[in-house]
Amino acid sequence: MPFAIFVLAATVFSMNTTEVMVSGLVPGLTQEFGVSVAAVGYLVSAYAVGMAIGAPILTVGMLRFSRKAALIGLVATFVAGQTIAALAPAYAVLFGARILTALAAGAFFGTAASVCVSLVGAQNRGRALSVVFGGLMVAQVAGLPAATFAQQHLGWRASFWGVDGLALVCLIAIVAAVPRTPAPGRIDIRAELGAFRNGRLWVAYATNALSVGAVFATFSYLFPVLTELSGFSAAAVPLLFLVYGLATVIGNIVVGRLADRHNVGVLAYGQLALVIVLACFAVFAGDKVAAVCCLVVLGLVGLPLSSARGARIMAVSNNRPLISTVATSMVNVGIILGPWLGGLALGSRLSYHAPMWIGAVLAIAGLLSVVPAVLETRRATGEPALVRR
Repeated sequence: MPFAIFVLAATVFSMNTTEVMVSGLVPGLTQEFGVSVAAVGYLVSAYAVGMAIGAPILTVGMLRFSRKAALIGLVATFVAGQTIAALAPAYAVLFGARILTALAAGAFFGTAASVCVSLVGAQNRGRALSVVFGGLMVAQVAGLPAATFAQQHLGWRASFWGVDGLALVCLIAIVAAVPRTPAPGRIDIRAELGAFRNGRLWVAYATNALSVGAVFATFSYLFPVLTELSGFSAAAVPLLFLVYGLATVIGNIVVGRLADRHNVGVLAYGQLALVIVLACFAVFAGDKVAAVCCLVVLGLVGLPLSSARGARIMAVSNNRPLISTVATSMVNVGIILGPWLGGLALGSRLSYHAPMWIGAVLAIAGLLSVVPAVLETRRATGEPALVRR
């Protein structure tokens, strides 16, 4: 595996740590700026919206540059945004800095995915993508706890400076390790946008959004689920989050190794497992042992399917950066959609079981979106689609 892929993974780790670490900085941010907990939550929403909406627009503007130059420019923009955030004298400045870093991160994810698959053969796409986007999983396990620890002992600004420093190191590594690529010739925007006429691509995008939405409909409310329904103490929840995070790392490794040879099968079985585990979680959340088992399985089959979904998108498209960036946007649509639907259910005074049932419904829709790929593979190979790619 080329060293450049690990550099991209480290950069993804730094960017995703910025996205998730705000949840661990709530006390420091509310005290510093005199805002509510809800206002701090908007910093997370701003990041997701910036990645979902703004990143594709930024990617279009960077199509005239080589992919390496685009990576360098995007990481430099991210570093600038992190610096502004670390120095922010007011909430509004921090909010604006979050949007700036989100734009850079969203466009970077798509460009990095495109560069990643260009560095390896088609038979290793899933594995390479699992390494790059393994940074997302590690951010949950190590990035969030580290940022929270820094906030508790050094202040919230130290968390932003820490990520800023790591991103700067990654920027230097990208300059040194990512191979040079020629600048593209004249860009035909119509041709770029014409790639989106592919119906199979939009089905793959739908799988992305629905699957991530299913996971986050539940994950966003795990703290009250584990304390109010399962009966765990608040002190035990961080340990349970660590268990969940470790499961995502293991799942990502396994999915990455299987996704290239059995892409459709991994997606189909993975989506089915996601439906089952969310339904079981909703039914058996009151039992501690069952809740932990469901949490582990959710970690194994939830977010780790990202590499398989990414490989599928590459298989039905032509590996354009804009296509990969929109795929990232679809992930963020799911991140916005799932918690929003779960919040609506809780706002309607339904129990904490409701977000898990909503997640199960979204997972069913995601499973149905994989059916065309299953049927297509069966027709192409004459064998069961869940056995071959």
